[in-house]
Amino acid sequence: MEREHILQHLQETEEFLGRSIACLDESDSGTCPVEGMMTAAQQVAHIASTIDWFRDGVFSADGFDMDFEKHSAAILDVTSLADAKAWADRAFGAVRKVLTESSVEELSAPIVDGLVMGGEPRYNIVISILDHTAHHRGALTVYSRLAGKTPAMPYM
Repeated sequence: MEREHILQHLQETEEFLGRSIACLDESDSGTCPVEGMMTAAQQVAHIASTIDWFRDGVFSADGFDMDFEKHSAAILDVTSLADAKAWADRAFGAVRKVLTESSVEELSAPIVDGLVMGGEPRYNIVISILDHTAHHRGALTVYSRLAGKTPAMPYM
């Protein structure tokens, strides 16, 4: 495990998300394809919430909190894209902090057996965060286009 490599992947994931949603502004907070789906603000909040969920679950002696109704309620309360972006910034910062401050032994320790990532080394959360965020970046590209905006290429 190379900490710098893992942190680089996390940093790129955060940058790609930032570029993908840079075209959206506060007036786009409520944009959604059809009623009943998450809004743009809620999509970003979901990304943030999931980063927190991965961080908490990986470093918990009890594993992942599978109370998705509770997690969903917090996400559905978000109506502001600015608030959602701020949550994402905090979530990325918190996971970066734990990855930076944990020992190599702590990061290499297996995740508690359970439904999610059981037995994998803790540092694999970065791969999961990357995959999950990429999935929602794709959705947010559709949201941006529905709002009449052209998202930037995230990788440049």
